[in-house]
Formats: sequence, C-alpha cells, structure tokens
Amino acid sequence: MEEVAAQMAQTMSQLGNGMIPVSTLYIGLNALIMFILSILVVRARMQTGVEVGDGGREELIKAQRAHGNNVEYVPISLLILIAVELAGAPVWLLHGLGGGLTVARISHGIGMHTSSGRSPGRALGASLSWLVMLAGGLACIYYWFN
Repeated sequence: MEEVAAQMAQTMSQLGNGMIPVSTLYIGLNALIMFILSILVVRARMQTGVEVGDGGREELIKAQRAHGNNVEYVPISLLILIAVELAGAPVWLLHGLGGGLTVARISHGIGMHTSSGRSPGRALGASLSWLVMLAGGLACIYYWFN
C-alpha cells in the first residue's frame, strides 16, 4: 500500500511540474467553453422562466443540448489527450488532437446556438469531435503496443 501511495505522490508531483503542458492548455480552453455553454443554459432559463426541464422552449432545448453534447464528448477526448501526452506523443499530434477538439466544440456550440436544424457549425463540430476520438483512440492503442 505504501508503494502505491509513493507512486501516486510521484505522479502528482510530476503533473504539478508541467508533465502535461499541452493537455493542460486544452483542458483550460475546454473548461472555458463548458463555462460559456453553462452560462447560456442559465441565461435561457432566466429568459424562459423554466427552472427544471426545457418546458418545450426551443431556445432552452438548444442551450441544454449544446451543453449536454459538450459534456458527452469533451471528457473522453481530454482523457485521450492526457494519455497520449503521457505516452510521449509528438507535440504536433497533441496540438492536432487538442486544437481539433477545441475548434470542434466551439463550432458545435455556435452551430447549436444559432440553428435548431442542420448547420455547418454542427456538422463541422460533430465531424471533428469524431475524428479527434478516432485518431486519439488509435494513438492510445499504438502507444500501448510501443
């Protein structure tokens, strides 16, 4: 048990010393995106007077789905980014995954906020999110073998 605790302490110390600087950047950026999407849900609630659920109000449904979709995609994508960075992936791959995720989530959020139907922003956001998960998942498997 002491050995596990020592390993955890060493890992936390390394993380605190900037062991995952690229992931840290994209965690921060995506946290800000999540914050903005949360504010948009609260704003829609205040405008509609709906405190629970969506009340069938389109503006609240859009805001909730933009936020919910972000919650569905961002955590696993950031975990993938962290894993790939810890595995020693090249910086270009890390920024490709992190930047792709960030652009995807901004694009999707704007697309959801401005349209209740199909939109270029939603399409780009969904496609890039899937690409990041696919490429990142394959990178994780690659680094496991190597």
